[in-house]
Amino acid sequence: MSGVLESIRLKDIAIRAALSVREPLLAGFRSTMTVDYKADHHDVVTRHDKESEATIRAFILGEAPDSIIVGEEAGSSGDGRLQWYVDPIDGTSNFASGIAFWCVSIGAAIDDHIVAGVIYDPVADNLFSADLTGAWLNGEPLRSRAVADESRATLITGYPVARDFRIDGRSRALEHFATLAEKFSTLRRPGSAALSIAHVAAGWADAAAGFGVNAWDVTAAILILRQAGGIYRPFPLGKVDIAAPAQFCPGYIATGTGANYPTLAEVAENISNGRTAQMRNS
Repeated sequence: MSGVLESIRLKDIAIRAALSVREPLLAGFRSTMTVDYKADHHDVVTRHDKESEATIRAFILGEAPDSIIVGEEAGSSGDGRLQWYVDPIDGTSNFASGIAFWCVSIGAAIDDHIVAGVIYDPVADNLFSADLTGAWLNGEPLRSRAVADESRATLITGYPVARDFRIDGRSRALEHFATLAEKFSTLRRPGSAALSIAHVAAGWADAAAGFGVNAWDVTAAILILRQAGGIYRPFPLGKVDIAAPAQFCPGYIATGTGANYPTLAEVAENISNGRTAQMRNS
């Protein structure tokens, strides 16, 4: 099977896998639920995360048995040439709080090359998808766009959070944030990297940035943005080799077509260089 045809097949599998958890997730959203915590009180998880990931995992393995599935909740399992990166609910804190900004993210790669991606927002019923032939929103071709000047642009970022204070130092992290707040027309902190990047791909936001993401957060989003004409720039932050595939880099900036945002690039480079220096000195 050719690479293009296989990417189309894998995108179809990802779409059906994402839609398979739509009803239970919508039923759980804004219901009474128990919230547990992982690394700290900022890192929440619900039974809906775990159950949805199990459903997606079983669906993918049924359709593509030669797969390794890396999920946020259950880690890595399976064996094969295909790699899938699954976040059953990207934006769990929003989901648990009743805030309608969360999504299902499923990305597929072959030899670390991303070939298919799906981001599904069940509340808005928006399905973003991409394969090697293009990107789509609800089946219609998706083209990114952004204002050229950062002083008129909308930036989505989660930076800084408590983890960034610990790593970068509170004063330095707040200084970075202040610079972005001053330079950009609007800053938003909605709380889902995958859905934020999808908004950039759709032209609903001009840029997004994050400095603590995992492969399951961004694999699908990277392909969707790039196939829509946007730019995804990864940052290693001293955690991975500078030549590592984009989905393995914990930092990123994502910009729409036509964007030229030197302040955002400078802040991201400062954060990445600072953390790289810390790793070398530790």
